[in-house]
Amino acid sequence: MVQELGTFSWHDGGNLHIDWRYGGGDPALFARYAAELVALGPEVLLADSSSSLKAPRGQTWTIPIVFVGVVDPIGQGFVTGLAHPGSNVTGFSAFDAPMAGKWLGMLTQITPAVARVAVLFNPATTPYASLILRTIEEAASSFAVAVQAATVSNDSEVEAIMEKLAREEHGGVLVLPEAFTVAHRDAIIALAARHRLPAVYSFSLFAAAGGLMSYGVDLVDLHRRSAVYVDRILKGEKPSDLPVQQPTKFDLVINLKTAKALDITIAPSLLAIADEVIE
Repeated sequence: MVQELGTFSWHDGGNLHIDWRYGGGDPALFARYAAELVALGPEVLLADSSSSLKAPRGQTWTIPIVFVGVVDPIGQGFVTGLAHPGSNVTGFSAFDAPMAGKWLGMLTQITPAVARVAVLFNPATTPYASLILRTIEEAASSFAVAVQAATVSNDSEVEAIMEKLAREEHGGVLVLPEAFTVAHRDAIIALAARHRLPAVYSFSLFAAAGGLMSYGVDLVDLHRRSAVYVDRILKGEKPSDLPVQQPTKFDLVINLKTAKALDITIAPSLLAIADEVIE
């Protein structure tokens, strides 16, 4: 995003000053950091998840906010509509319903095939979980897969879920796109490997860190596009006049090194459509 802002002649440390905060998937930190940033009186705020948007959204109705990677912004009450957001918030959504079916489809295209799937997420940082779970459950019957919500709030609970699933035959994991799972991705990936469980993740950064497979919105593309809205707001446009945009670029990444370590065979048809194969 910062690099893209440079194409609009905005340069951090020159005609632009950027203050950063990272919540690390901790709801308490999101609230604290949002208060700090709002108190600075910035010309625009950028929030890169639902959790990081919820905190400042509850503290200001005047400072423009551009969000990136938010699921169901209407359902969560952040905007009143996509074409006309209606207040000081606009941005870029990160979920497309068919993604859920593709996650399950990928798990069924490995050997051995997965029959039971735990959907891993932290409810404190995933207020939209019911939406994604519903779409996953609707897709599950098409793949003859049983789906179960697996709620966690720390690494110990993640390990307990993985241990239980590993005791069952043909188990697999879906990791939802949210702040907690991103912040704890190293532990989640390591535990899946330890218990020899196939897992599908929603962002490519998981596969790059050793996760088996990922399919989802291209976050780099979303952040690049967010710079356009930040630029337009800094030049005087209102968030309410900038429509919320749906994701347009997705990527499938397969980590063959991890697959081999787990003795998992990836279907050639899946490999053929991968955007990136890590060997």
